[in-house]
Amino acid sequence: MTLPVALAGCDVIGQAKTGTGKTLGFGLPLLEAVTVPADVEAGRARPDQLTDAPQALVVVPTRELCQQVTNDLLTAGKVRNVRVLSIYGGRAYEPQVEALARGVDVVVGTPGRLLDLAGQRKLDLSEVRCLVLDEADEMLDLGFLPDVERIMERLPAKRQTMLFSATMPGQVIGLARRYMSQPTHISATEPDDEGATVANITQHVFRAHSLDKPEMVARMLQADGRGLVMVFCRTKRTAADVAEQLGRRGFAAAAVHGDLGQGAREQALRAFRNGKVDVLVCTDVAARGIDVDGVTHVINYQTPEDEKTYLHRIGRTGRAGATGIAVTLVDWDDIPRWQLINKALGLAFPDPPETYSTSPHLFEALRIPEGTRGTLPRAERTRAGLEAEEVEDLGGSDGRRRGAGPRESRPQPQRQPRTPRQRRRTRGGSAPAEGAEAVAVVDAGESTRGAAQVSAEGAAPAASEEQASTPRTPRRRRRRTRGEQAGAAGSGAGAEG
Repeated sequence: MTLPVALAGCDVIGQAKTGTGKTLGFGLPLLEAVTVPADVEAGRARPDQLTDAPQALVVVPTRELCQQVTNDLLTAGKVRNVRVLSIYGGRAYEPQVEALARGVDVVVGTPGRLLDLAGQRKLDLSEVRCLVLDEADEMLDLGFLPDVERIMERLPAKRQTMLFSATMPGQVIGLARRYMSQPTHISATEPDDEGATVANITQHVFRAHSLDKPEMVARMLQADGRGLVMVFCRTKRTAADVAEQLGRRGFAAAAVHGDLGQGAREQALRAFRNGKVDVLVCTDVAARGIDVDGVTHVINYQTPEDEKTYLHRIGRTGRAGATGIAVTLVDWDDIPRWQLINKALGLAFPDPPETYSTSPHLFEALRIPEGTRGTLPRAERTRAGLEAEEVEDLGGSDGRRRGAGPRESRPQPQRQPRTPRQRRRTRGGSAPAEGAEAVAVVDAGESTRGAAQVSAEGAAPAASEEQASTPRTPRRRRRRTRGEQAGAAGSGAGAEG
């Protein structure tokens, strides 16, 4: 539905359920809009129309979505050899700046790094003739809207603008009215697909206790026909903890959340796509646009914040016509939140059944074999695991875990021992008497030589300036008790008597 309108150069607002192909809906018109040397060779363009500055810009909210859109555009533009570059934070600046200097046709980036490079005049936006805002509602939720507006102010006034999202809040519509020219609003739905969710996703909702959730998830991961699984958590700490617990139970699990460095996040996603890891525990940073073949189950370990997040989470399965299963575990405290989501989406789960890891209806609904326990049998532990995927050194600013392993394994800097300050005692402000012993104290820089005790043979005036300036070791005084002082006073009085 989008292609005829977008190829004609009109502004488009595209709205469709997640997993229905929005990336190529804007990607193909965008690739057709750029001029490359293949067009000059075919006679479709003049040589003076070629430029090394970006001719198209795609703005996305997350780094993971940036990578995926870049890979899709590279695949679609391979025949015409379209140069596509991804720009996002967590990576070193230098490779991105060098790639821009060599020339690029399409830039896909996150708002922060795009603004940064544009402010340094490393990114020239004056030649952009096509702008795409992907997942615009997520950029609004993450607070990127001011950055997006500053980027749009740097672009030429005469351009094509396309805005795509699965949901369309009022502020996104306001953005479209300000920066788009007579846009065509296209909402794509299947005729027999009523509701907000995709029809080929089977949804299950259970009321579960937080202490029993790890055992429940471990048993769900042994269901019949289970492929790759994504487990969504609300907080970064919970995601890391669940991934660690599943690892101890024998599952090949990896975590993706905002506290990880970019290298570790990309390592986990690569391992998941390559099949070395079959359980990806993540926060909502991976709920947008991530498209991995073979995801059969999505488990909401914690109730999502709202109905939009729920739609994007379960949309990681059942993509491109495939079927999928979505399971949501609702705490007792989250029942009111879930009922709001249920009402907003028109679902049929207002009062989820109370469920435990031993409940028969859990085994029956998810086709879990009878007798399954919460630990994966050793014979079924066939995945290579996260350690089999190498960590790429990205040279970024947040490489606190870039190939260095856990923080405890890093070598700690050795502190030099502090040399105590030596005081020189004198009698009445004068130099030591003739024949007295002087001690040469070596400073911290010469501590390897040790301290040598030197006897002063000559008179004090005959000593060298270095010896004269050398401090003496202070004499230690012994503090006497009151009994000793009284005894000393008595003996002194007896002597006088």
